[in-house]
This record gives sequence, C-alpha cells and structure tokens, in this order.
Amino acid sequence: MIGLGVMGGPMAANLVKAGFDVVGHNRSRSPVDRLVDAGGRAAEGVADLARQADVIITMLPDTPDVEGVVLGAEGVLAHARRGSQLIDMSTVDPGLAIQIDAAARERGIRSLDAPVSGGEKGAIDATLAIMVGGDAESFDLARPVLVALGSTVILVGSAGAGQTVKAANQLLVGGIIELVAEAIVFLESYDVAMEPAIEVLSGGLAGSRVLERKARMMVAREFSPSFRAQLHHKDMGIVLRAARQAGVTLPLGALVGQLFTALTTQGGGMLDHSALIRVLDSMSDPR
Repeated sequence: MIGLGVMGGPMAANLVKAGFDVVGHNRSRSPVDRLVDAGGRAAEGVADLARQADVIITMLPDTPDVEGVVLGAEGVLAHARRGSQLIDMSTVDPGLAIQIDAAARERGIRSLDAPVSGGEKGAIDATLAIMVGGDAESFDLARPVLVALGSTVILVGSAGAGQTVKAANQLLVGGIIELVAEAIVFLESYDVAMEPAIEVLSGGLAGSRVLERKARMMVAREFSPSFRAQLHHKDMGIVLRAARQAGVTLPLGALVGQLFTALTTQGGGMLDHSALIRVLDSMSDPR
C-alpha cells in the first residue's frame, strides 16, 4: 500500500486483519509506524515496495501524485515484477487511468483503477463502495483484496471507467450537499425545529445518505473532517475537466464547483465538505 493517510491507513490495517502480508510506504513516517504496529511491514521506498509486492495499491491525494509515483523513473511500473498487479484506488483524472493501464500492459503488469466512496468511516469499517475499471480477468484476480476493503465491489467497465463513475459520484454528492445546505439555511430562517424537520425529510423522497450523515453537522456548524472540502474541490475539477473533454454541459455541477472554490479560498479546505453551508451563511441574512 502506497499512501497511508486518512483512507489508506485503515485500508492497509484491514488488509492485515484479512490475513494479507502488507508492506506500506508513506511520505511521512508515523503512518508507516502505525501499520507496523498493526502487523504490517515497512518498505524503504516506492521502488523497494514495488519489487517485493504481488499487488500494489496506491491511495494518493491527486492526479500529479499518482502520475509521479506510478509512472516516474523511480516509480511503481519501473520496478514492479512482470505478472504483478497495480490497483490505483485514488481519485484522479480518467485519462491518467487509461494512460497507466497502457503503460502497465507494456511491462506485463495488470492494472485496475478502483476509486472508492464511503469516506474515512467506510475505510475503517471496510464498507467502502469500490468502482472498478479494467478487464474482467484482472478484476477477478483482485477481488479477494478488494472485498477485504469494501462491501460493494463492482466492475463498471474498461480502464478509466472506475474513475469516470467516481467523478459522477462526486458530482452527485457535491450537489446534494449544496441542496441540503440550502434547505437548512432556508428552514433556519423560519425558526423551524431542525431535528424533527431533518427526521421527516429523511423519511420521504428527499431522504438520502447525505441528509442522514451531514445535516446534523451542518445545523451544529461542526465540521470535523471525514472528507475534506479541499479534496472535494479537487474532485469537482476532475468532473468538470472530464465533462468539457466529452462535450457535456453540467450547469449545476459548475456552480457547485465554484462554491467549493469559494469555501477553500475562504480557508475552509481542511474542514469536512459539509462546511459548504458556510458559503451560504456568508451570502444570507443571518436574522
């Protein structure tokens, strides 16, 4: 496992619990030490890890990070054994996933793009939704690893398809967060009892996991991060770039992307993405 942060750390620990021999690498040392304490092993670097692993998982923050770690001169593909398997579980541009798959094939390495949804809690509980792009044979070989990390593991298409579906996921989640935030600010302006309001909305057609998990955080204005706003801001950029390349218009998605830009430039990037309500607060009559 390369990348032992908020998501990668608990995912690596779950692989250890499932009985896999797990070796990890991270830019900072303390997450590696936690993996070792949990029963894993430490690699000296990316090249060292790639040389000894049958399956190499990357869980990194952004497209340039994955590009450097996987395709760089001292990266995964330069040192991985023929017949090994690369699974990129980061959220990156679909085009990079296709590029990595082609480069891996040239070196006799199997490749999957397998981004996840479910946040830190899903990573800890091994209940992630994993959307996988690649060929069916590689997917079948990787399944024992993936089912140790998630409760929903689905092959959604060829290389790049996993990242495309993840982009759609982030578009939906971002848009729903924005509408939940708008509903809360609207209700608060009329002094509605918020807890019963959330309960009844959750029981009707407006109900969603976003409403269930995020509404009370928004009402309390308590934004301890399970998924940081700056990462969702990055993901909205991926969505909008991919849409532009495909000639697809996403008017509401573009607006949500701009609101995430506002939140991050106002200093909210390290907060939970539900902090998007702060942008609405700044534009509304506080009464």
